[in-house]
Amino acid sequence: MKLQIFQVDAFTNERFGGNPAAVVPLDAWIADDTMLSIAAENNLAETAFFVKSGDRYDIRWFTPKTEVNLCGHATLATAHVIFDELKLEVGFINFHSHRSGQLGVAKHDRELILDFPAYPMSEVAPIAGFESANAEKFFESQDNMLFVQMATEHDIVSFEPDFAMIKALPYEEVIITAKGETCDFASRMFAPRLGIDEDPVTGAIHCSLIPYWANELNRSTGLYAKQLSARGGELFCDLAGGRVNIGGNAVLFMKGEICVDVAYERSASS
Repeated sequence: MKLQIFQVDAFTNERFGGNPAAVVPLDAWIADDTMLSIAAENNLAETAFFVKSGDRYDIRWFTPKTEVNLCGHATLATAHVIFDELKLEVGFINFHSHRSGQLGVAKHDRELILDFPAYPMSEVAPIAGFESANAEKFFESQDNMLFVQMATEHDIVSFEPDFAMIKALPYEEVIITAKGETCDFASRMFAPRLGIDEDPVTGAIHCSLIPYWANELNRSTGLYAKQLSARGGELFCDLAGGRVNIGGNAVLFMKGEICVDVAYERSASS
C-alpha cells in the first residue's frame, strides 16, 4: 500500500529551523507496530498519524521507540498539512487523542495556535547530577517530566547534557528552563529514553511551562518563549484558564509516498 507522507518544520518561519515532524494521513487506523516501524524509519522526534472521523481528526504520535501521550510540534505540523496541503477551508481543526483528549488548532493568517491542556508543576527535592548546572529548583509534571529551573538563559545555552545520567533518571523527559533575557522564558528538552537525545522544539512541555511562568512573571498573555536547541524555535503563549494556547508557524519541507505492507487494526478514537 502507498501512503502519503509529509515532512514539516514546526515552530519556525524558515526551512531547516524549528522541529521537523512527519505526518501520515490514514483512511483508517493501521497496526500499531506498523506505525512504530514507520516512525523508526523516519527517525524524526515524532511522526503523527491521523484519521478523519466526522467533523474531527483522531491523532496519534510516535517517536522512533514508542507512542507518546501528547506532541505539540507534530500536531502543529499536522494542522499545517490539513490546512495547506489538504485544503481544509474552515479556520479551526478539532483533534482528538485517545491519550490526551480534545485538542484544537486555529489558523490566524499564517500562524497556527494550539489549544492544549494546562498541567501544574509540583516542586520536588533536588536531584543529583545537576550540581554544576546552576540549578535552583526541581519540579515534576505530566507524570513523566522533570523540570529543572536554572538561574539564567545563559545557563540554558551552556548546559552540556550527560545523557547517561539523564537516561538513568526515572523520567522520560528532562526539561531545563529559566527566565529569559531575549524572551520571557527559555527551555531545552532531553528525552534519550524515548529515542530523542535533544528535541529541537517541544510544544507539550509548554503545557506545564506556560502556567508556571505566567505565575512567576505575573502575566498570562503575550508570553514569548524560545527553545534554545541548535535548530531553535519560538512559541507565542497564553494561559487560558485550564488550557494553554501555543502559537507558531510551520513550513513544508517534503511530501511524497511511502510503500508499506499494512494491516488495519483497532480504532483509536476513544
